[in-house]
Amino acid sequence: MNKKIPILILLIISFQSTFANDLDSGIIELGKIYRDFVFRNNPTDLTFKKLAEINSSELLITKNFVKECISPNNELTSEKFLKLPDEQTLLNLYLIMKVNENVREKDPKDNTELLKEWREKNVQRYELIENYYSMVFSGIGNKNQPFDLSNVDFVIDNYNLKDETEKGIFFLTAMNLCYYQIWGYMNVVKPPNYKKALSSIEKYPKFNGQEYYKYKYFGFPDFEMQIEKDKGKESYKHYFINRFYNTLIYHHQCLNQKRRTRKDAENLALSSILKEKNYYEYSKNQDYLNGLFRTMKMD
Repeated sequence: MNKKIPILILLIISFQSTFANDLDSGIIELGKIYRDFVFRNNPTDLTFKKLAEINSSELLITKNFVKECISPNNELTSEKFLKLPDEQTLLNLYLIMKVNENVREKDPKDNTELLKEWREKNVQRYELIENYYSMVFSGIGNKNQPFDLSNVDFVIDNYNLKDETEKGIFFLTAMNLCYYQIWGYMNVVKPPNYKKALSSIEKYPKFNGQEYYKYKYFGFPDFEMQIEKDKGKESYKHYFINRFYNTLIYHHQCLNQKRRTRKDAENLALSSILKEKNYYEYSKNQDYLNGLFRTMKMD
């Protein structure tokens, strides 16, 4: 009887080791697949065969999500993918992105060691959520071309988000995709192409049944995370609310170009956080914001 106990222990250890190896191997494979097909390249039959061969039960939801992220004309705007998944899936996807970043390096680390290193860091839930929705909206932007979310209404309360911070992360990540749709028109070409920028803005989604600029719930507690490569941790709110302000400012500038749309520009300013001075600290364009209402009658 006593001899059977060590054998049982060895079997348990062996099973756990195999389980961990399958999980890590699957995460590494998914990270490489994501890297190869996240942008314009489309997956092949061989890609889908590799995905099917990832047999870790812990990765079932994860691999289906990655498959959707790399597929053209995907369904990432559906509630199925907008709903936040379980904590294990959030962590799996975070680790997949670390592998994706690692394999792009000139001298990548060993991926197994990389996974061990990141598992020991106990990454905060807000970072896992930001990573998840970054993958969602990257997949929407990269694979559903041309950009057009004008028929989409994101009902944020439906997505298993626990607090205002998580809801804010969802909104600001969605708007980050929208920001990139007009950044080039407003910053690269000289003079700015207001017409094309406004055409893109007209394809922005709604949030909770309203135009994007009417969202104002930014009083949530701030947190820090690494946002840009090779930089330390920084304020989430300062970084992304600044970008949202830039989007609003670009929109306002577009509407201000024509006499017939200047009333729309005024409505935008009065209906958005362009009017909310308590949020100006998050913007790097405070001179523009402070000058908005000098000639406009305020409520």
